[in-house]
Parts: sequence; structure tokens; C-alpha cells
Amino acid sequence: MVRRWFPGALLVALMTVASVNRVVADEPPRTGAEGVNQAFPVPRPEPVDPPSPADLQAALTGGVDFLLNVQVHNGAWGSPRRTKGMDVYAPVPGAHHAFRAATTALCLMALIESGDSRPEVQRAIQRGQAWWLAHGQQVRRADGVALYNVWAHAYGIQALLKMQSRAAGQQDDSTATREPIQKAIQHQIRMLDRYESVNGGWGYYDFSYQLQKPSSIPTCFTTATCLIALLQARQAGYEVQQRTIQRAVEAINRQRKADFSYLYSGRHRWYPMFGINRPAGSLGRSQVCNLALRMSGDERVTDQVLIDWLDRLFARNLWLDIGRKRPIPHESYFGVAGYFFYYGHYYASLCIEQLPAAQRPQYQAMMARLLLGLQEKDGSWWDFPLYDYHQPYGTAMAVMSLIRCRAAEKQAANSSRHAGIPATARPSAPSDARPSAPAD
Repeated sequence: MVRRWFPGALLVALMTVASVNRVVADEPPRTGAEGVNQAFPVPRPEPVDPPSPADLQAALTGGVDFLLNVQVHNGAWGSPRRTKGMDVYAPVPGAHHAFRAATTALCLMALIESGDSRPEVQRAIQRGQAWWLAHGQQVRRADGVALYNVWAHAYGIQALLKMQSRAAGQQDDSTATREPIQKAIQHQIRMLDRYESVNGGWGYYDFSYQLQKPSSIPTCFTTATCLIALLQARQAGYEVQQRTIQRAVEAINRQRKADFSYLYSGRHRWYPMFGINRPAGSLGRSQVCNLALRMSGDERVTDQVLIDWLDRLFARNLWLDIGRKRPIPHESYFGVAGYFFYYGHYYASLCIEQLPAAQRPQYQAMMARLLLGLQEKDGSWWDFPLYDYHQPYGTAMAVMSLIRCRAAEKQAANSSRHAGIPATARPSAPSDARPSAPAD
């Protein structure tokens, strides 16, 4: 039977292909972002009214108060105590050293950025700073597989830079204060260089050969997080190897797709259209990767690229939100894990800062409305159950995001209190992005 119909089927198939090729050949070629956008438009969110300054400040104060209330007696934030029998792989004790150091760094960043001058806030910062200077240098990888320490090194650099700026702003720039912070920053830079993947960039698991120089597969978002920290350190005058910077940029670009969605890791290049690698799956990654590349001088990341991905984030926010608070990583649609929620919004707030001042308010309003609606009754925010680290780190990221939603004059008043990421004055050029279908 097969022999009877196969030649006919083959002939029909060849005629169909020829017909399709003829139709395509007769169509004018579509080139540039405009033609692509007509076929696959970027979803645009509806504008919203911003919350009142009083409501925004109340949410910020509630978040700061939560961080004050949960600070551990030794000055750190977070612990491994609230295990629920379903936590992520975390070999002891190294994984928890990394989790605690990274969480503490984020909480310090949030408290310093808040500009809250209450004595209890300043005491909490001092205690947290003392803990980090005493214990941050001890963070290493937990074992051959778990490299969670890279998060602590990256956020540690950023927190230490803010400590340094705070000390200078308080005229407490004595050698006794300055030198420990400077040495700690230099150490964390060395640690990122030490734990860089042999492929360039950084990953948080090494399932390959577990070498002294990790053979981890770099993930774009981990690499972008570390790259941003190193670029900030270099801008502050610290020596960072250009080779490390360049290899990180190359690692991110290897995972960048034409529409500025990003593969989950370098290994995903073999299946770039899996759900996790589509725009909906990239909502929590594209913000940080776009920011890192832009800070490194990549002129392809224009204002329009940032706008397109901010629009995607708010118009398609359900794809991130539906993974929020789910206990199993990547169990949600498009492979979204809960811990990308506040992480993605934090870096989106930094992308908003990169836009011209006139274009920021609509995104600040959307960000503030969204986050205010998700604050817990105790003042916290959280997105993924992770021992006892999730509420402190989620709250810290939400607080830092909301700080960037304040009115422009309030942001200007606070700018002298902390080290921030400078907005680049780059003209907006037509985007070469190829946005995916609206279903994403």
C-alpha cells in the first residue's frame, strides 16, 4: 500500500513546496524592525494611575520595618531554619553561608538606599555591615556542584560599594572605616574571577567536571548579575580584569536571541524555542541581561529595547506572577521559577532609570501599583519558599524597586546617599528586536 501512494504523496509535497517558495519569492522581503513588529507586535500595557506618595511611602516604611524586625541577633539576615521538606539542593554549610551573605547584602543595600534616617535603621545598617565585613570573606562554593557563592560575591560588591558611599556621605571616611571596606571589595572581585566558568561568565551549578576552575555552564542572568557588580566596582575605581568583563559579555551574547529574549543557559542553545527560552520564559531574565549589556557599552540595547521589554513585563506579567510562591523551581508555565519575580522587577526598575526622565513615570506607576498590591500584611514581599531567606531577599528587592518609583525630586534628594547605576545618555535608535507573538 505504501508503495502505491508514496510517489503521489511525494509529488504533492514537492508541488506544495514549490508553490510556497513561489509565493514567498513574489512577496517583497521584510527587513528591519518595522516589518517584524507588524507581524509580531510587542504587547503594550494599559497605563495606570500612580499610587499616592503617602501610600508609596507607607509601603516602603512597612518593608523597612519588616527588615528591622527579622534581622538576626548577629546582624545578618536569613537562616536555614524554616525548612519545609521541599527546599532546593543546598549542601551544608557552604550553601547557607552563600545564601545568608547574599541575603544580608541585599538587605543592607535596601536599608542604605531607603534613606531612612531613623536611629534604629542606622543601627541595623551598622550591625549588618559589621557582620558582612567579618563573615563575607569566608564564603566559598559549597561543593563541586553548588556554586551559590557567586551570588554572594556579586551582591556583596554592590552592598560594600554602598557602605563606602554611605561612610563618605557621613564624613566617616577615616582609614579605619575605609580600608576594611576597600579590602573586602577587592576580595569579592578576586572571588568572582576565581569562580568564573572556564567558558566565561558564571553559573551556579557545575554538573560537568567540577574542576578547580568551575566547568559550570554559565547562565545569562547569573552572568549579568555578576557583570553589573564588576562594572560598578570598576566605575568606583577598583581594578577589574578586562578579560573577565569581555568573556562575560560574550557569554551573555551567546544566549541572546534576536528579540532580546535570552536562553536560560548556554546549554539551551540546542533548543532555543523551548518555552523557557521564549519571551514569556525570559521575562525575569531579559531585564538584567539588557542592563548588563547596556552598561558594558553595547549600543544595540537602545532605549527602545528597554521600553519593549518593560512593556512585555507589565503586559504579560501573569507569566511571572503565576510562578510566584510555587515551591518547585520551573514548575510553572514557560518554565518560570518563583524566585525570578522580585529579581526580575528589581532589574526592571534599574532599566527604568536608564530611560529619559520624561519616559519613566508611566513605568514607575505600573511598578508601584503592582508591588503595592503584593505586599504581605507583615510588610514583606516574597516569591519562593527558600528556608528563611525568601522574605528578607524578596522584601529587599521590592523596597529597592519602589525606591525607584518615587517622584524625581525625591530620587534626586536621595541620590547623594547611595551609589547607584548611572543612566547612560544614549540616543534612542530603532530597535533591531524581533518580538515574539503576543501569546508570549
